Amino acid sequence: MHKFLTNFIHCGVLGWCMEILFTAADKIRRRQFSLQGNTSVWMFPIYGSAALFAPLFRMLKKKPLLFRGLTYMSMIFSVEYISGKLLNRRSLCPWDYGRSKWNISRVIRLDYAPYWFGAGLLFEKLLTKPEEE
Repeated sequence: MHKFLTNFIHCGVLGWCMEILFTAADKIRRRQFSLQGNTSVWMFPIYGSAALFAPLFRMLKKKPLLFRGLTYMSMIFSVEYISGKLLNRRSLCPWDYGRSKWNISRVIRLDYAPYWFGAGLLFEKLLTKPEEE
């Protein structure tokens, strides 16, 4: 249980950091050079849930990169969709992709696929590092 909790916290923090950097970098496109990034407290458990997939990450580690990335991307889209729909029921969802032509139900954006591909590989790296002796 201790290992899972540690992994959950690490994934939550990694996800928060990725989101803050991603939203800050998006400001460049809008010519807002303050580079202020943002996230929500709700995102911590959503990103932290990547720890649930640690056994799958270990099982797939030797598979081809493209297969792993596409698998992880699909898993992330699934978690994002489910969590977004659940949070929307209570009007708590911190994101709304309704303005994107690539949105599905306003809670996922298909044009984010390359980012989720990379994020999945980052979570894999975090959760499959060799145990320190």
